[in-house]
Amino acid sequence: MDVYGKYDLKQVINASGKMTILGVSQLDQPVIDAQKFGDEHFFEMADLVKKTGQHLAKLLGAEDAIIVNSASSGIAEAVAALIGRGSLHHVYHPYDPRYAKREIILPKGQNVDYGTPEEVMVNVGGGQVVEAGYANMCKPEHLEMMITDATVGILYVKSHHAVQKSMLSVEAALKVAHEHQLPLILDAAAEEDMQKYIKMGVDIIIFSGAKALAGPASGLVFGKQPYIDWIRMQSAGLGRAMKIGKENIMGLTKAIEDYLEKGPENGESMKRRLVPFIDGLNAVPYVDAKQIQDGAGRDIYRACVSIQPDSPKDAKAVTAELKAGNPAIYTREYRANEGIIEFDIRAVNAEEMTAIVNRLHEILG
Repeated sequence: MDVYGKYDLKQVINASGKMTILGVSQLDQPVIDAQKFGDEHFFEMADLVKKTGQHLAKLLGAEDAIIVNSASSGIAEAVAALIGRGSLHHVYHPYDPRYAKREIILPKGQNVDYGTPEEVMVNVGGGQVVEAGYANMCKPEHLEMMITDATVGILYVKSHHAVQKSMLSVEAALKVAHEHQLPLILDAAAEEDMQKYIKMGVDIIIFSGAKALAGPASGLVFGKQPYIDWIRMQSAGLGRAMKIGKENIMGLTKAIEDYLEKGPENGESMKRRLVPFIDGLNAVPYVDAKQIQDGAGRDIYRACVSIQPDSPKDAKAVTAELKAGNPAIYTREYRANEGIIEFDIRAVNAEEMTAIVNRLHEILG
């Protein structure tokens, strides 16, 4: 009996993207081999953490780096680091009210829920979110007006989940932060260019190891010292609940080495693979399909399906039926209330595209 049958699990076609709810990424064999080496050997863990981080920092051109167990823990530990500023007492007493400077300024339109709200991870780190601007707009002056003596940093979320319209750029947020002698934390969990933000001068950069990097469950925090040193200290405090295993440290290190050498699938490749898929989708009743680019400007192209108004089933009903089958077909349904379903093909092969089209014929035909 295979694993799906043994545990009574459904198989999944992942047309949603690098999503945590689906296990994020499929790993290449060299990454699995690196994990296996980690599983089969012992290490001085503090040394492993420090030296793999230094190795990756050198490859990236950063001052330092540290592998953590997720991008979420990277946010929490970065916030704790900025509050404690290298204090060992703070590491052991992260919520001591004597550490009164705890405010993290975050554009209101970026206080998003990516599986948990950004502010939850800030709170875990002992911080207090102060929202700047409005749900549909944030300018540099909105950040500036919220800075007080209790501000320890500014958090910027570079994500398709966040509001894109009328939002200040990373560069603009960084300028405000540095003009006020504050560090900028950049949540770039699903971004693809690892060196762009180092060159820009961002202080603390957080990537998910399992998204664009196609590594195991993990996160990478990199940037400037002493911030990374302060983050590394958190392993003796709240970071203890967020520790990462040796196998995933080895796996992510290999994944990043390979990523920097080869990079992800590029947009031109996605466009070519989308052509027959979109033709197939347009043959489904009540469907209008076209190619679109990622809303946050990344080099990612998807199939965008509009369900026609005269369809017997709306987009929400269609996505529900796609997920209810076996294999379960997961899509990007953020705009289902507008009648729009998106299909991310990065983890979808030609056979699975045919299965998606056939299933839509069953649902709508």
